[in-house]
Amino acid sequence: MIDTKKEELNINRIVCEKEKTVFIEDDMIVPDTKPDILSAIDTYGNISIYKKEIIDEKIKIDGNINTYIMYIADSTEDRVRGINMNLDFSEWLDAPNSKSEMILEVITNVNNIECNVLNGRKINVKAEIMIKYRVFSNEKIDFINEITENDIIQTQRNEIKINNLVGYGTTKAYAKDTIMLDNTESLGEILKVSIDLTEKDVKTSYNKVLVKTDAIVKILYLTEDNNILSCENKMPIVGFVDIQNVSEDNICDTNFEIKNMIIKPNNSDEHSIYVEIELEISCMAYEEKLFNILQDLYSPIEELECKKTDYNTIINKESRVEKIHINETVNISEITGYKLIDVDSNVKSLETRLLNNTVKYEGEIGLVLIFENEDNQLNVQKINLPFEHIVDGIKNKENLEIKSFIEFGEHTFIVESNGDIVVDLNLTIIMRLSKNKKITIIENIEQNDNLIDDSYSLVMYIVKPGDSLWSIAKNLKSTVQDIKKANEIENEDLIRPGDKLYIPRFIKYA
Repeated sequence: MIDTKKEELNINRIVCEKEKTVFIEDDMIVPDTKPDILSAIDTYGNISIYKKEIIDEKIKIDGNINTYIMYIADSTEDRVRGINMNLDFSEWLDAPNSKSEMILEVITNVNNIECNVLNGRKINVKAEIMIKYRVFSNEKIDFINEITENDIIQTQRNEIKINNLVGYGTTKAYAKDTIMLDNTESLGEILKVSIDLTEKDVKTSYNKVLVKTDAIVKILYLTEDNNILSCENKMPIVGFVDIQNVSEDNICDTNFEIKNMIIKPNNSDEHSIYVEIELEISCMAYEEKLFNILQDLYSPIEELECKKTDYNTIINKESRVEKIHINETVNISEITGYKLIDVDSNVKSLETRLLNNTVKYEGEIGLVLIFENEDNQLNVQKINLPFEHIVDGIKNKENLEIKSFIEFGEHTFIVESNGDIVVDLNLTIIMRLSKNKKITIIENIEQNDNLIDDSYSLVMYIVKPGDSLWSIAKNLKSTVQDIKKANEIENEDLIRPGDKLYIPRFIKYA
């Protein structure tokens, strides 16, 4: 009977990681209260995921895109009007080996959305969304880490720092506010709503993770006098995620999903709009823990059978925040004499490349700018701004995995008389760096009744490619220390193919 001691390792294994582009479209009849549509000016959508679940190795995601269409009206009285519609969707996505009790993380983004006019009373809206999803399995593994009261068994160990999973949790958080409008203008209808989550922050305290973010809500609206105005409001959102034993030095990966939103005008005499946002916040907390893992063992005098299992785990986990400042001047001669009334910003592309000890980002920001002149005519312009950014100090890039998320920060757009547009834009890149490491652990040891043939006392062995002193000693039932002593080897890593080694038989002393 071999006496052993065990240790516990908590790993967060990625079972499935995929992304898929999904197209959602629907037709809509223009409400009777609105004039016919001649052409769409701008179409914008905010995506909400109100349900996600794992069912029979598939993922089911239910949500909607709250869509605003600003259009040119076929009317002598109204020049611009707006339509609000929901694009509901329910998508089934493949997730091999996933089970209902596992953790599902979903990140969605509206890549493109457009409105096609079928006739004056009917439109078709089509959205392209990117769905990235990962399924995690939290596994607690008991492995043999020490052989007690046995000085015959030879052991090989591997000291490694692993990002041990502390825990996972979710919570719901809400932001509710009333956005005040210009009292001199009466609200006619909402033309567009955009919501961006920025300035995310995480703090830990008393078995809880405090998560904070700001929701930047920007609303473009039409007054009863047919003027187009805008308002913007910053809404702080705070949530507490319960995770037992979380501490300040833990690394926390957080994910934010908008589950629902309510945007509705209050009574006309209040000159305000009510905004309510519901978020689901999830958090995984990791600790960097040093494990001295028993990798291999054998006995020079008896046969042992070990049950070994390979696991993929996470090491070298790190979070970084990078700031990017874009300052460009773009000339658009067609907008001379126009004033800027609205800008949409989105990330059109982002590529990540590892170069030596740096990460190079190459991306493109897409801007949709809406202008208005003194005759109340609108002009829509689209421009793309390329950018590059270098992150230094990247070490041990082999097998490095980088997850990047971009947030839009403060920005200004100044339109000059000659048609120049001075763009001043701040971006934040949130980087999550980690490596996947395969580790071998011993889960069980059994003794056989067979004894080792010890008829030899010394053999000559010629080193082969891939050999190590450990593998030679194990195969020939000697020990590393005995081989080093017999051959006067100081550094066991310096043996080479073709070397001749004397392998002494192991002798058990009483």
